[in-house]
Amino acid sequence: MAPGNFTQVTEFILTGVSDHPDLQIPLFFVFLLIYGLTMAGNLGIIILTSVDSQLQTPMYFFLRHLAIINLGDSTVIAPKMLINFLVQKKTTSYYECATQLGGFLVFIVAEVFTLAVMAYDRYVAICSPLLYMVVVSPQICLLLVSLTYLYSFSTAIVVSFCIFSLSYCSSNVINHFFCDIVPLLTLSCSDTYLPETIVFISAATNLVLSLVIVLVSYFNIVLSILRMHSSEGRRKAFSTCASHMMAVTVFYGTLLFMYLQPQANYSLDTDKIASVFYTLVIPMLNPMIYSLRNKDVKAALQRFLANSCCSLKPT
Repeated sequence: MAPGNFTQVTEFILTGVSDHPDLQIPLFFVFLLIYGLTMAGNLGIIILTSVDSQLQTPMYFFLRHLAIINLGDSTVIAPKMLINFLVQKKTTSYYECATQLGGFLVFIVAEVFTLAVMAYDRYVAICSPLLYMVVVSPQICLLLVSLTYLYSFSTAIVVSFCIFSLSYCSSNVINHFFCDIVPLLTLSCSDTYLPETIVFISAATNLVLSLVIVLVSYFNIVLSILRMHSSEGRRKAFSTCASHMMAVTVFYGTLLFMYLQPQANYSLDTDKIASVFYTLVIPMLNPMIYSLRNKDVKAALQRFLANSCCSLKPT
């Protein structure tokens, strides 16, 4: 391919969630509300699990990192998306697009494996409670989180390099609200076989491996709960993992909907809807799921508010 035959793309145009002019302002306020709730909820979880002495357990350590990941994921996507609702020219530079894709991959891969680690944590807590603080020690927690971040950064670098090593020399219009892999691959004028293969292997490995960890953990949790003779014991055991089960169901349900739908039914518009859900809606829902159904978090919030009120009173 002779370099002089094509003009290399230096910027991309994002079509956004909708191209209807009348919907831009209403959608701006809808997604501004979603992002605001996401920021408030996840920052609340981060603060509570950092300052409250009764939330210094492995479960809340992992929950804090899930909140950091959710905050990062939505922040990579939402600000640019909100700006584009208000401007006529919805452009993003080549390097800005590459950075956004890399950031998105870091946080989405980290979320997949953090949820798997949290499932393992619940498995140990319910099936081996006497060994819990040994098996899931602070050092092990730190190691698991560090490996999750390291792997997610490595995956993001490899996949982003594969996508942006391609030539983009024809259309620069991305049919999406952020720089995602599939819309970018459809624009390339290079052979996309190798990048598509790497992306497929990476996505399949991450999804299958994490899902196996979650399913095996919960299979053993269910067996352990069924063996309990006390109904109170079964209720307590179930309550410790109910919030995580709900979060896992919502997250993996969305991913499986995207990746398991028949190729004939696939469309970028469907992909947009699913992407809105797992990049913006789920990060908003997770703090609600973990706080509304969790007595420890609600009690910690009450203590935090009480202490804040006391500190504001004049002496």
